[in-house]
Amino acid sequence: MTSETHQQLGRIGIWSGALHGSRADDAGRRAIAEAVAELEELGYGTLWLGGNPAPDDAVAVLTATRTVTVATGILSIWEHTAEEVAARIAALDTSARERFVLGLGVSHSVLAPQYAKPYSAMVAYLDALDTATEPLGGARRVLAALGPKMLKLATDRARGAHPYLVTTEHTAEARAALGPDAVLAPEVSVVLDTDLDRARATARNMLGMYLQLPNYTNNLLRLGFTESDFEGGGSARLLDSLFALGDAERVRARIREYFDAGADHVALQALTADEGGAGLPRPVWRELAEVFADEL
Repeated sequence: MTSETHQQLGRIGIWSGALHGSRADDAGRRAIAEAVAELEELGYGTLWLGGNPAPDDAVAVLTATRTVTVATGILSIWEHTAEEVAARIAALDTSARERFVLGLGVSHSVLAPQYAKPYSAMVAYLDALDTATEPLGGARRVLAALGPKMLKLATDRARGAHPYLVTTEHTAEARAALGPDAVLAPEVSVVLDTDLDRARATARNMLGMYLQLPNYTNNLLRLGFTESDFEGGGSARLLDSLFALGDAERVRARIREYFDAGADHVALQALTADEGGAGLPRPVWRELAEVFADEL
Protein backbone atom coordinates (compact mmCIF):
# COMPACT_ATOMS: atom_id res chain seq x y z
CA MET A 1 0.00 0.00 0.00
CA THR A 2 1.35 3.43 -0.89
CA SER A 3 1.98 5.98 1.84
CA GLU A 4 -0.72 8.19 0.32
CA THR A 5 -3.29 5.40 0.56
CA HIS A 6 -2.23 4.55 4.11
CA GLN A 7 -2.61 8.18 5.09
CA GLN A 8 -6.12 8.36 3.66
CA LEU A 9 -7.56 5.03 4.79
CA GLY A 10 -5.50 4.40 7.89
CA ARG A 11 -5.02 0.90 9.26
CA ILE A 12 -8.30 0.49 11.14
CA GLY A 13 -11.76 1.65 10.13
CA ILE A 14 -15.32 1.14 11.33
CA TRP A 15 -17.94 -0.58 9.15
CA SER A 16 -21.56 0.05 10.10
CA GLY A 17 -24.89 -0.63 8.45
CA ALA A 18 -26.57 1.96 10.68
CA LEU A 19 -25.13 5.15 9.17
CA HIS A 20 -28.03 5.71 6.78
CA GLY A 21 -29.54 9.12 7.41
CA SER A 22 -31.87 8.62 4.45
CA ARG A 23 -33.63 5.86 6.40
CA ALA A 24 -33.83 7.72 9.71
CA ASP A 25 -36.01 10.39 11.26
CA ASP A 26 -34.61 13.70 12.54
CA ALA A 27 -33.56 12.17 15.87
CA GLY A 28 -31.89 9.29 14.08
CA ARG A 29 -29.99 11.62 11.79
CA ARG A 30 -28.76 13.61 14.78
CA ALA A 31 -27.63 10.40 16.47
CA ILE A 32 -25.70 9.38 13.35
CA ALA A 33 -24.04 12.79 13.09
CA GLU A 34 -22.96 12.64 16.73
CA ALA A 35 -21.71 9.07 16.37
CA VAL A 36 -19.57 9.71 13.28
CA ALA A 37 -18.13 12.86 14.81
CA GLU A 38 -17.05 10.77 17.80
CA LEU A 39 -15.61 8.03 15.56
CA GLU A 40 -13.53 10.69 13.83
CA GLU A 41 -12.38 12.00 17.21
CA LEU A 42 -11.42 8.48 18.30
CA GLY A 43 -9.00 8.34 15.40
CA TYR A 44 -10.44 5.73 13.04
CA GLY A 45 -9.04 6.09 9.55
CA THR A 46 -12.17 5.35 7.51
CA LEU A 47 -15.90 5.10 8.15
CA TRP A 48 -17.50 2.46 5.92
CA LEU A 49 -21.22 2.88 5.28
CA GLY A 50 -22.48 -0.67 5.00
CA GLY A 51 -25.82 -2.15 4.05
CA ASN A 52 -26.26 -0.64 0.60
CA PRO A 53 -26.08 3.10 1.35
CA ALA A 54 -27.33 5.84 -0.93
CA PRO A 55 -25.03 8.63 -2.13
CA ASP A 56 -26.84 11.06 0.18
CA ASP A 57 -25.93 8.87 3.18
CA ALA A 58 -22.26 9.36 2.37
CA VAL A 59 -22.78 13.08 1.85
CA ALA A 60 -24.40 13.39 5.29
CA VAL A 61 -21.48 11.63 7.00
CA LEU A 62 -18.96 13.75 5.09
CA THR A 63 -20.84 16.86 6.21
CA ALA A 64 -20.83 15.74 9.86
CA THR A 65 -17.05 15.13 9.86
CA ARG A 66 -13.95 17.12 8.95
CA THR A 67 -10.99 14.85 8.25
CA VAL A 68 -11.95 11.17 8.28
CA THR A 69 -12.27 9.20 5.04
CA VAL A 70 -15.83 8.10 4.22
CA ALA A 71 -16.45 5.06 2.02
CA THR A 72 -19.49 3.18 0.81
CA GLY A 73 -19.30 -0.48 1.67
CA ILE A 74 -21.03 -1.28 -0.57
CA LEU A 75 -23.22 0.82 -2.88
CA SER A 76 -25.25 -1.44 -5.20
CA ILE A 77 -24.75 -0.77 -8.90
CA TRP A 78 -28.39 -1.74 -9.50
CA GLU A 79 -29.91 0.99 -7.32
CA HIS A 80 -28.04 4.14 -8.34
CA THR A 81 -26.86 5.06 -11.81
CA ALA A 82 -23.22 5.92 -12.37
CA GLU A 83 -24.15 9.41 -13.61
CA GLU A 84 -26.24 10.02 -10.48
CA VAL A 85 -23.44 8.92 -8.15
CA ALA A 86 -20.73 10.87 -9.98
CA ALA A 87 -22.84 14.04 -10.07
CA ARG A 88 -23.70 13.85 -6.37
CA ILE A 89 -20.07 13.49 -5.35
CA ALA A 90 -18.94 16.18 -7.79
CA ALA A 91 -21.33 18.61 -6.05
CA LEU A 92 -19.38 18.33 -2.78
CA ASP A 93 -16.77 20.88 -1.87
CA THR A 94 -13.20 19.89 -2.65
CA SER A 95 -12.28 18.90 0.90
CA ALA A 96 -15.23 16.53 1.30
CA ARG A 97 -14.82 15.11 -2.21
CA GLU A 98 -11.19 14.22 -1.52
CA ARG A 99 -12.23 12.28 1.59
CA PHE A 100 -14.67 10.05 -0.27
CA VAL A 101 -14.09 6.53 -1.60
CA LEU A 102 -16.79 4.83 -3.66
CA GLY A 103 -17.16 1.17 -2.78
CA LEU A 104 -19.20 -0.67 -5.42
CA GLY A 105 -20.79 -4.10 -5.47
CA VAL A 106 -23.12 -6.23 -7.58
CA SER A 107 -25.30 -7.22 -4.59
CA HIS A 108 -27.16 -10.55 -4.85
CA SER A 109 -29.77 -12.05 -7.12
CA VAL A 110 -32.25 -12.47 -4.26
CA LEU A 111 -31.92 -8.79 -3.33
CA ALA A 112 -31.77 -7.13 -6.75
CA PRO A 113 -34.54 -8.12 -9.21
CA GLN A 114 -32.55 -6.78 -12.16
CA TYR A 115 -29.47 -8.86 -11.25
CA ALA A 116 -27.94 -10.35 -14.40
CA LYS A 117 -24.41 -10.92 -15.74
CA PRO A 118 -22.84 -9.24 -12.69
CA TYR A 119 -19.29 -9.02 -14.05
CA SER A 120 -20.38 -7.42 -17.33
CA ALA A 121 -22.70 -5.10 -15.44
CA MET A 122 -19.85 -3.94 -13.21
CA VAL A 123 -17.60 -3.30 -16.22
CA ALA A 124 -20.35 -1.22 -17.85
CA TYR A 125 -20.87 0.71 -14.61
CA LEU A 126 -17.18 1.54 -14.33
CA ASP A 127 -17.19 2.65 -17.96
CA ALA A 128 -20.11 4.96 -17.17
CA LEU A 129 -18.28 6.43 -14.17
CA ASP A 130 -15.25 7.12 -16.37
CA THR A 131 -17.35 8.91 -19.01
CA ALA A 132 -19.80 10.71 -16.72
CA THR A 133 -20.17 14.47 -17.02
CA GLU A 134 -18.10 14.66 -13.82
CA PRO A 135 -16.01 11.45 -13.99
CA LEU A 136 -15.29 9.46 -10.85
CA GLY A 137 -12.10 7.63 -11.74
CA GLY A 138 -10.44 4.43 -10.62
CA ALA A 139 -8.32 6.01 -7.90
CA ARG A 140 -11.51 6.97 -6.07
CA ARG A 141 -13.24 3.58 -5.97
CA VAL A 142 -12.92 0.03 -4.63
CA LEU A 143 -14.86 -3.12 -5.51
CA ALA A 144 -16.56 -5.73 -3.35
CA ALA A 145 -14.49 -8.45 -4.97
CA LEU A 146 -14.56 -12.09 -3.86
CA GLY A 147 -13.74 -14.23 -6.90
CA PRO A 148 -10.76 -14.08 -9.28
CA LYS A 149 -12.46 -12.14 -12.10
CA MET A 150 -13.73 -9.37 -9.85
CA LEU A 151 -10.41 -9.17 -8.01
CA LYS A 152 -8.67 -8.69 -11.36
CA LEU A 153 -11.16 -5.97 -12.21
CA ALA A 154 -10.47 -4.31 -8.84
CA THR A 155 -6.81 -4.15 -9.82
CA ASP A 156 -7.34 -2.92 -13.36
CA ARG A 157 -10.26 -0.50 -12.92
CA ALA A 158 -10.27 0.51 -9.24
CA ARG A 159 -8.03 1.29 -6.34
CA GLY A 160 -8.45 -2.20 -4.92
CA ALA A 161 -10.89 -4.46 -3.12
CA HIS A 162 -13.17 -4.29 -0.08
CA PRO A 163 -14.24 -7.92 0.49
CA TYR A 164 -16.97 -8.71 3.02
CA LEU A 165 -17.30 -11.84 5.16
CA VAL A 166 -13.94 -13.37 4.33
CA THR A 167 -11.29 -15.47 6.04
CA THR A 168 -7.59 -14.80 6.39
CA GLU A 169 -7.04 -17.47 3.73
CA HIS A 170 -9.17 -15.47 1.32
CA THR A 171 -7.22 -12.34 2.27
CA ALA A 172 -3.96 -14.07 1.33
CA GLU A 173 -5.45 -15.25 -1.97
CA ALA A 174 -6.83 -11.79 -2.68
CA ARG A 175 -3.46 -10.18 -2.01
CA ALA A 176 -1.80 -12.56 -4.45
CA ALA A 177 -4.46 -11.83 -7.08
CA LEU A 178 -4.38 -8.06 -6.58
CA GLY A 179 -0.62 -7.71 -6.53
CA PRO A 180 1.37 -5.58 -4.10
CA ASP A 181 0.08 -2.13 -5.03
CA ALA A 182 -3.71 -2.40 -4.93
CA VAL A 183 -5.61 -1.66 -1.73
CA LEU A 184 -7.00 -4.65 0.17
CA ALA A 185 -9.45 -3.58 2.87
CA PRO A 186 -11.55 -6.48 4.17
CA GLU A 187 -14.46 -6.11 6.57
CA VAL A 188 -14.15 -8.21 9.72
CA SER A 189 -16.98 -8.54 12.23
CA VAL A 190 -15.98 -8.35 15.89
CA VAL A 191 -17.68 -9.56 19.06
CA LEU A 192 -15.91 -8.30 22.17
CA ASP A 193 -17.08 -10.79 24.80
CA THR A 194 -15.05 -12.80 27.27
CA ASP A 195 -17.64 -15.62 27.07
CA LEU A 196 -16.70 -17.35 23.79
CA ASP A 197 -19.92 -19.37 23.56
CA ARG A 198 -21.96 -16.20 23.93
CA ALA A 199 -19.75 -14.44 21.39
CA ARG A 200 -20.41 -17.23 18.89
CA ALA A 201 -24.15 -16.95 19.52
CA THR A 202 -23.98 -13.23 18.72
CA ALA A 203 -22.04 -14.00 15.55
CA ARG A 204 -24.58 -16.64 14.48
CA ASN A 205 -27.37 -14.12 14.94
CA MET A 206 -25.72 -11.93 12.33
CA LEU A 207 -24.37 -14.66 10.02
CA GLY A 208 -27.63 -16.52 9.40
CA MET A 209 -28.90 -14.00 6.86
CA TYR A 210 -25.67 -14.06 4.85
CA LEU A 211 -25.73 -17.85 4.65
CA GLN A 212 -28.83 -17.46 2.48
CA LEU A 213 -26.84 -15.57 -0.17
CA PRO A 214 -25.07 -17.76 -2.78
CA ASN A 215 -22.31 -15.25 -3.54
CA TYR A 216 -21.05 -15.69 0.01
CA THR A 217 -21.69 -19.41 0.42
CA ASN A 218 -20.10 -20.21 -2.93
CA ASN A 219 -17.01 -18.28 -1.88
CA LEU A 220 -16.88 -20.17 1.41
CA LEU A 221 -17.22 -23.48 -0.41
CA ARG A 222 -14.28 -22.48 -2.62
CA LEU A 223 -12.30 -21.89 0.58
CA GLY A 224 -12.90 -25.46 1.77
CA PHE A 225 -16.00 -25.22 3.93
CA THR A 226 -18.89 -27.61 3.39
CA GLU A 227 -22.67 -27.33 3.46
CA SER A 228 -22.63 -28.74 6.97
CA ASP A 229 -20.70 -25.66 8.12
CA PHE A 230 -23.73 -23.54 7.16
CA GLU A 231 -26.21 -25.41 9.32
CA GLY A 232 -27.62 -23.86 12.49
CA GLY A 233 -26.28 -20.41 11.70
CA GLY A 234 -22.72 -21.58 11.20
CA SER A 235 -20.35 -24.16 12.69
CA ALA A 236 -17.80 -23.16 15.31
CA ARG A 237 -15.10 -23.67 12.66
CA LEU A 238 -16.84 -21.27 10.28
CA LEU A 239 -17.48 -18.66 12.96
CA ASP A 240 -13.91 -18.72 14.21
CA SER A 241 -12.67 -18.32 10.63
CA LEU A 242 -14.92 -15.37 9.73
CA PHE A 243 -15.10 -13.36 12.95
CA ALA A 244 -12.87 -11.89 15.63
CA LEU A 245 -14.39 -13.25 18.83
CA GLY A 246 -13.45 -12.97 22.49
CA ASP A 247 -11.64 -10.59 24.78
CA ALA A 248 -9.52 -7.65 23.70
CA GLU A 249 -6.30 -9.65 23.45
CA ARG A 250 -7.91 -12.38 21.36
CA VAL A 251 -9.59 -9.86 19.04
CA ARG A 252 -6.39 -7.92 18.55
CA ALA A 253 -4.48 -11.09 17.68
CA ARG A 254 -7.20 -12.14 15.24
CA ILE A 255 -7.10 -8.84 13.35
CA ARG A 256 -3.31 -9.09 13.24
CA GLU A 257 -3.79 -12.32 11.24
CA TYR A 258 -5.60 -10.36 8.52
CA PHE A 259 -2.75 -7.87 8.31
CA ASP A 260 -0.24 -10.71 8.21
CA ALA A 261 -2.23 -12.27 5.36
CA GLY A 262 -1.91 -9.11 3.27
CA ALA A 263 -4.63 -6.65 4.31
CA ASP A 264 -3.68 -2.98 4.20
CA HIS A 265 -6.70 -1.82 6.18
CA VAL A 266 -9.33 -3.68 8.21
CA ALA A 267 -12.89 -2.37 8.55
CA LEU A 268 -14.27 -3.51 11.92
CA GLN A 269 -17.97 -4.24 12.23
CA ALA A 270 -18.86 -4.27 15.94
CA LEU A 271 -21.58 -6.77 16.86
CA THR A 272 -23.38 -6.80 20.20
CA ALA A 273 -25.73 -9.36 21.68
CA ASP A 274 -28.63 -6.93 21.98
CA GLU A 275 -28.58 -5.35 18.54
CA GLY A 276 -26.23 -7.30 16.28
CA GLY A 277 -24.88 -4.87 13.73
CA ALA A 278 -28.07 -2.82 13.46
CA GLY A 279 -27.46 -0.04 15.96
CA LEU A 280 -24.81 2.47 16.93
CA PRO A 281 -22.66 0.56 19.47
CA ARG A 282 -20.69 3.59 20.59
CA PRO A 283 -19.33 2.02 23.82
CA VAL A 284 -17.88 -0.88 21.78
CA TRP A 285 -16.40 1.52 19.25
CA ARG A 286 -14.68 3.33 22.13
CA GLU A 287 -13.35 0.05 23.52
CA LEU A 288 -12.06 -1.00 20.10
CA ALA A 289 -10.28 2.35 19.78
CA GLU A 290 -8.42 1.48 22.98
CA VAL A 291 -7.66 -2.05 21.77
CA PHE A 292 -6.17 -0.73 18.51
CA ALA A 293 -4.79 2.55 19.85
CA ASP A 294 -1.35 1.99 18.32
CA GLU A 295 -2.92 1.30 14.88
CA LEU A 296 -5.03 4.48 14.74
